[in-house]
This record gives sequence, structure tokens and C-alpha cells, in this order.
Amino acid sequence: MVKISLLPTAPDSPIAAPDLGTQALRTPDVSRATAPVLGVLTALSFSHLLNDAMQSLIPAIYPILKSALHLNFAHIGLITLANQLTASVLQPFVGLYTDRRPQPFSLAVGMSFTLAGLVLLSFAGSLTLVLIAVALVGVGSSVFHPEASRIAHIASGGRLGFAQSLFQVGGNAGSALGPLLAAVIVVARGQSAVLWFSLLALLGIAVLTGIGRWYRGSLAVFRTAKSTPFHHRETPMLTRGRVILSLAVLIALIFSKYFYLASMSSYYTFFLMGKFGLSVKSAQLHLFGFLFAVAAGTLLGGPVGDRVGRKSVIWASILGVAPFALALPYANLFWVGILTAIIGLILASAFSAILVYAQELVPGRVGMIAGLFFGLAFGLGGIGSAVLGAMADRTSIPFVFQVCSYLPLIGLLTWLLPNLEQRRRGSA
Repeated sequence: MVKISLLPTAPDSPIAAPDLGTQALRTPDVSRATAPVLGVLTALSFSHLLNDAMQSLIPAIYPILKSALHLNFAHIGLITLANQLTASVLQPFVGLYTDRRPQPFSLAVGMSFTLAGLVLLSFAGSLTLVLIAVALVGVGSSVFHPEASRIAHIASGGRLGFAQSLFQVGGNAGSALGPLLAAVIVVARGQSAVLWFSLLALLGIAVLTGIGRWYRGSLAVFRTAKSTPFHHRETPMLTRGRVILSLAVLIALIFSKYFYLASMSSYYTFFLMGKFGLSVKSAQLHLFGFLFAVAAGTLLGGPVGDRVGRKSVIWASILGVAPFALALPYANLFWVGILTAIIGLILASAFSAILVYAQELVPGRVGMIAGLFFGLAFGLGGIGSAVLGAMADRTSIPFVFQVCSYLPLIGLLTWLLPNLEQRRRGSA
């Protein structure tokens, strides 16, 4: 069992180096920002890796399910819908509930839903059982993201962007790792080998139980102090209309980012094979380069936002991609590789900045906002893949990339966002 203990320390004592064993972590300080609790943040990132690896397993085994259960593509779409609905639609409601009634061990409970879904999926012999299984896995993800984001917020020591970036990069790594593990484990052994992934869920439950103990202790400290974490960071009140407009702009930016990412993650290999005659293996290597750049951008976006301001990062990460995206459909193979790396690095930096900006825009609703934006990321990615696939069937993959190249121009809407850093300084 992984243990993450909450032990009092002297003011200048160092935080124990993070590992998966017993850790001594600094008690949260409600009066001032402190150093991030790296042990908790690292454990959250690792748990995010496990969660998203298990999530990404589902589409990776579609060919096996299609063959074993004699499914058609409409059935595959139904499986995706069942998973995406529970993995995205439920998240804001989970976040709203836990904003009002924090549940320290809800993360471990959510991972238990994932465990149940994987066990059922390993022996599901009908479409109905598969739908129930993937829905359970989606429920686990819905519980995980909003509450884990809240704990990252508390453990950030005031470096909110850094904490969210470290948390999210684990999810990026898991999304890339899941299909690889599926290829190595499930493809060779068949559907029943999905059961091996339940070991990841059990490991996740152990880690998240330890995080729950730390979280419970943190809540006790805040209640004793009659305070909330980093209350001094709250932004001066905006009018209701300005808040709603700002949230609408952020949602439009999420739409731009995840539709573009859907074009790359789902159809980039087809684009390369069709335009340049690459083999599947070579195209996959180019895709890996893009995904690696996305992971690097995710890790960089939050800390940069902490230093220069989140609105500046949003400007650069969405609109800044536009010239590279517009050039991509017309570039040669060498420059396509360069451009996609730049696009992945810059575009991925947006999410941490957008999420923390939205949480500062609506103080006291950390979980609800996290659930809303993680849910949108899940949902828009799935919708984008389906819409762009239908467009490709009617036109061509190059045409899809030409259309998607204009999506980053939606970043111009960032001009409508209030500058929260200036408002905070003005109220000081």
C-alpha cells in the first residue's frame, strides 16, 4: 500500500524527495504560498498516467472487439459514445458536488469503477456487456479528473500553472503509453489479456488512497484555520456577464485546440502516407514526434503562465500556432516534421493556462471548472475525430488539414478576456 503521510515540519525543512513509498510532506500553509508539495503532485501525475493509459486502451482494442464479437463500425461508434458520455458529461457534476462536499477518498473509489470496467471488458461476450464495461471506465475518469485537479491546486504552493502542468503531463504520457501496451499485451493474447490492465487499476487505487490520506489532513488544517487554500489569489469580482463571456471565449479556444489535435492524432498518419507515400511505420514515427512535442508543451505551459501571466500564454499558444498550421498542408516532408513539432509544443501549452485562468475567473469552483474543461477536452476530441472523419470521406485528408489550419485563428478571441493579473495587482 502506498502511503503519503502529512507530517509537520520545521519552517525551513526540505520536502522529502518524491517516490512511491512513505513520504514526509509539508503541511499546507493557509496564510501564504509555499513550495509545491512535490510528492503529492508527482503521485497525482503518476495516477493520471495510469488513468489515461487505461482510457486509451479502449480504442486501441477496437479491432480485437470488432473481430471477436462480429461488430460493425456503427457498433464501434456506439462503444465510443458510451465511453465518452460517461467520461466527459459527468465531470462538471462531479466537480460541482465535491466543491461543496470534498471527498478525500473519491479518487480511489473512481479508480475502483475503472477496475470493475476492465475486469468486465476482459470477458465481455456481447455488445451490451462491452457498453457497460466502457461506461464504467468512463465513470472512473469522470471522478478522477475534477478532484485530482483540485488536489493539485491545493498542493501547488501557489504555483498553480506548474501544478496543473505536472499533473497533466502524466495524462499525456498515459495516452501515448496505452496503445503501446495494448499492442504488446492484448493484440498478441486476445481480449482476455485486458485483465492484465487491472493491475494498473489496483496500483492506482493504492496510490490514490495515500493521496486521500494527505488530502483529508489538508482539509482538516484548512477547517481549523477557517480558510481556503490560496484565498489571497482570488480575483476582484467581475460582472456576471463578463464572467459568462470569458468562459464562452475559453470554451471556443478549447474547441479550436481539441479539434485541431483530433485532426493530428487521428489522421496525421493518413496525411503522411497519402501525400508522401510513407510506410505505416514511418508515419507512426512522425506521429510519435508530434505527441512527444505535445507532452513537452504541456509541461512548459503552466510554469510559463505562472511567470508571464496566463492570458499571454493563451495568446501565444492558440493564435501563435496559426502561421505554422497554415503552412503545414503545403510543406514538403522535411518541413512538415519541423512544423508539427512546433505546433505540438506551442498548442499543448494552452490547456494548463486556460484551466487555471478559468479557475481564477470563478473562485471557489475549482472542481466544477476542472470537470467542465476536462469534460470538454474529452468530448470535443471525440466529436472532432468523428466530424473530421466524415469530412475526409466526402472530400479528402489534405482538404481536412487545409480546413483545420484555420482553427488557430479562433485565438483572436483571447482579446476579449480580462487581464486577471492586472486586476489582482490593482486590488492589492
